[in-house]
Amino acid sequence: MLFNSLPFLLGFLPPTLLGYWLLRDHASARLWFLLIASLVFYGYWDWRFTPLLVASIVCNWLAAEFFFRRASRGILVAAIAGNLLCLALFKYLGFFEETFAGLTGWQGEILRLALPLGISFFTFHHIIYLADLLRGTAPRYRFLDYSLYIALFPQILAGPLVRHSEIIHQFPAPPHRPGWERRFAQGIALFLIGLAKKVLLADALSATADPIFAKAAQASIGTGEAWTGALAFPLQIYFDFSGYSDMAIGLSAMLGLTLPVNFNAPYRATSLREFWRRWHMTLSRFLRDYLYIPLGGNRHGLATQIAALMATMALGGLWHGAGWTFVIWGTLHGLGLAAGVLWRRGLPPLPAPVGWALLMVFLLVTWVFFRAPSLAAAGNVFAAMLGNGAPGPVLGLRSIGLAAAVVFLAPTSQSLAARIQPYAWLAPSAALATVLLLLKLGDGPAYEFIYFRF
Repeated sequence: MLFNSLPFLLGFLPPTLLGYWLLRDHASARLWFLLIASLVFYGYWDWRFTPLLVASIVCNWLAAEFFFRRASRGILVAAIAGNLLCLALFKYLGFFEETFAGLTGWQGEILRLALPLGISFFTFHHIIYLADLLRGTAPRYRFLDYSLYIALFPQILAGPLVRHSEIIHQFPAPPHRPGWERRFAQGIALFLIGLAKKVLLADALSATADPIFAKAAQASIGTGEAWTGALAFPLQIYFDFSGYSDMAIGLSAMLGLTLPVNFNAPYRATSLREFWRRWHMTLSRFLRDYLYIPLGGNRHGLATQIAALMATMALGGLWHGAGWTFVIWGTLHGLGLAAGVLWRRGLPPLPAPVGWALLMVFLLVTWVFFRAPSLAAAGNVFAAMLGNGAPGPVLGLRSIGLAAAVVFLAPTSQSLAARIQPYAWLAPSAALATVLLLLKLGDGPAYEFIYFRF
């Protein structure tokens, strides 16, 4: 079920909020209600994947229970390996098959499985908890609490990547505790801001960029088309994913829960390191704490640090998608971060405007790899950008210009929502904004969120 769809906005969200708040004084019933609603939300897209989600919850919780009863670290290692194997079977089997066939000429065919929505995210949530158990930093949770941590509908499909220590302790707290009015009002504001990002900006940019990359997968494209796609997609993915994150955080606030911030004006960064501290912040934390540091981090010399950076970002790229374009995208970011480490060791800091300009060029290039459906398509885009294509104007300048102005000049969603107070006179404004966005949604198709594919 899409946050930006009429079934969610009119059919799922109102009764879910109503039932949750009617049970506000009954903690156990309220949490069971929210868990069931979350499973309904997940199963709406394709109910056949719901048993997989439930089985993953049961198996991982039982592994944790076995660990607490027998103090067996082996069961945790096996559970982590099982989660990674499950992710590999559903998400990477076709990629491995194609790579093997390309290297060996093998003509066989492996049965490919449909990709369950959200598997990358809920698998990582399982791994976060199991890895923390191995470190001795995670407590024992009830089945209900752990199940809700994994299945909570605002976060299950595309994050943010939330740590158990950030959310589970909030579940017993009554949603109507002091300050609930302000939290609820700010949740509505964040949700509407995110919905506006998606409907008014991301979808318009998608209509501009998607046909260009689809055409590049089939044939050469014009220079103007190539630059249009290269300029539109970085803005599209920002508004698409930051909009989703705003909606997820806003929905959670309406439930009395706080999720971590996931974006903080990343295109205003002046270095690649700063960019990753502002872009998909919860994934950046995960990659740092559960890959980069275990691989050695910066504790064992420069060579280890560079190798850890490269491995972390290459695996991070592969997590985003089963294709060599994603591996190249991640590897290039690893190289960029490694270059930053070397620069900071022996050279003075770049002036902020120069650092920002270099970052924008780097992102412009690497986002093409991220978006292109194949290496050949990426090559067609780059060739046309360099002038090896039919001349033509850059298209969609109005959408691109408006989106760029918001990115570089507007306040962040969090800062806007933080100013909201639960004044009665704001209710008509929120209602009007909701009606206008619903009318806009009714005008055309509901585009899925980009990260649903990953």
